[in-house]
Amino acid sequence: MPLTFHWRLPKGGETSGESRARGETLERTGLPDLGPQSSFCRAAEQLGLSGVLVDIGAANPDPLLLAAGLGPLTSSIEFIVACRSGLWHPTTFVQQLNTLSALVGGRVSINVVAGHSPAEQAFYGDFLDHDQRYARTEEFLALCHALWRRDPVDHEGPHYRVRGAALNTPFHSSQRRAPYLFIAGGSSQAQTLAIREGDCWMRLADTPARVAEDARPVLAAGKQVGLRMSIICRPTRAQALDAARALLADLDPGLDRRAEAQFVAGSDSVSIRASFRLAADEWLTPTLWTGAVRSHGAPAMSLVGSPREVADALLEYGRAGVSQFILSGWSKLDAMQIFGREVLPLIRAAEAEARAAC
Repeated sequence: MPLTFHWRLPKGGETSGESRARGETLERTGLPDLGPQSSFCRAAEQLGLSGVLVDIGAANPDPLLLAAGLGPLTSSIEFIVACRSGLWHPTTFVQQLNTLSALVGGRVSINVVAGHSPAEQAFYGDFLDHDQRYARTEEFLALCHALWRRDPVDHEGPHYRVRGAALNTPFHSSQRRAPYLFIAGGSSQAQTLAIREGDCWMRLADTPARVAEDARPVLAAGKQVGLRMSIICRPTRAQALDAARALLADLDPGLDRRAEAQFVAGSDSVSIRASFRLAADEWLTPTLWTGAVRSHGAPAMSLVGSPREVADALLEYGRAGVSQFILSGWSKLDAMQIFGREVLPLIRAAEAEARAAC
């Protein structure tokens, strides 16, 4: 199966490698920035990327509305819209998502997240714990699937109650009757949810061997496996290492340690806590670097190296069962351009060679 690559959409005004804690304090982060963001999406289209991840959270603008604004300014890129089950009622969500699909020509999928911060969930009136949020998300998605099938829905469950629910707006796509569902998370609950209700289990990075072991039940169920990670690629490994070190050079170590401690202590995410534990070792493989995790967040676990080294590492994940990647870098545009021009052609050539050999 060819590997599919997506990129994380830049936040408003984002150009550099500022830390997670710093970025979330800036007002521009919370505003749409349609000019640069649409230019980024068009660059992704030209480079052969499949989609862009539109983040969700109190520090960001609403992802559904942002995707709706970017849709008319782009032509082929898919918007992977992040959603949390506690923020919408299923009927309202499907109606909004289906409307978005009509506005963007069906170019929309969903990154389902259960939430990582009880404090931030409380902003929205959601006070469930980690396991309860996943249980609610399973009920949420089961109702969404029924509505995408366009069946009248009667349901009374622990979290939702609907009677005769039906929508006149269908999901707009020539290929699918419902959006593709990435189920994010590293817990057993996230994996089970992906098997029962999703299309792809989207997890944070780890070594290929551990990813392969964890992926077995998902692949056995006929679902895909995806990774979120970052890329630091330069013409040589030495230059890539210099770029990785430069990312951390201007940070305030004291501020970042305090921000890290507060962030991890306030999170009940299994995958985020696991990633921060893995960051105790700077290198998990010769190319997998954890050095930016503490300052830039769990998705900052990075492949560092030359184009050939990065391509080989991604192909190794492919052999481990991964077929979907949501990538990022610093700056996002520069990192994506290096990836699209230097790394992606190597991967496509290797895939063509493998097909010819069969």
